[in-house]
Amino acid sequence: QMQPLLNGAVAPVTGREVAVIDRFLEPLSLPCAGPHGAQRRNSRGAYITSPARALAKFVHAGMQLAQYNLGILVEPKNESIALHYRADPALETLCLKTMQELILDSPDWKLVRGKFVVELLPREVSKGAAIKAFMQEPPFKGRRPFFAGDDLSDESGFAVIHELQGVAIKVGAGTSIARHRVDSVKNFYRWLYMACTQLQAMRSKEVER
Repeated sequence: QMQPLLNGAVAPVTGREVAVIDRFLEPLSLPCAGPHGAQRRNSRGAYITSPARALAKFVHAGMQLAQYNLGILVEPKNESIALHYRADPALETLCLKTMQELILDSPDWKLVRGKFVVELLPREVSKGAAIKAFMQEPPFKGRRPFFAGDDLSDESGFAVIHELQGVAIKVGAGTSIARHRVDSVKNFYRWLYMACTQLQAMRSKEVER
């Protein structure tokens, strides 16, 4: 509903892979960035990805860790690897320590934390960098950016939004640099629905004129 009202200037920026987001939003095929900007599809449908890097040693180490700790879920992606520990939050320290040791001799990689997840990503990748790239292209160029998120990895996005004089919204509890906040995903959805309704009304009045 929001996409036509904004002339196509809507792009999910997420930790999930673009193909996963496409399944969620089918039949829509929006500009999209994920995981955290390592993959990006622009408004013309062209894909931009980070340079290919060897993930095998990271995946192997993650699988070994999960073999002896059933509360860990390993998620290999095309450009990154994530360790999820939502099933046993007490494993956070172990996951962090393992990931930190893995990148000691790998300067091209960095560690990103999220809600019950730690992820290894190419150093140049971030949600903020993905947002900045979108804002240099049509239909986003020249617009005021708007970004909402509920995870630690969204903070880089909030920083870029502030740099571009946009609107950054933290969803849920937790420390954040975002200047606006909504207390839950449910309430953010309600607010977004109301915004769509208001935009539709404004567009209808413009057409009548």
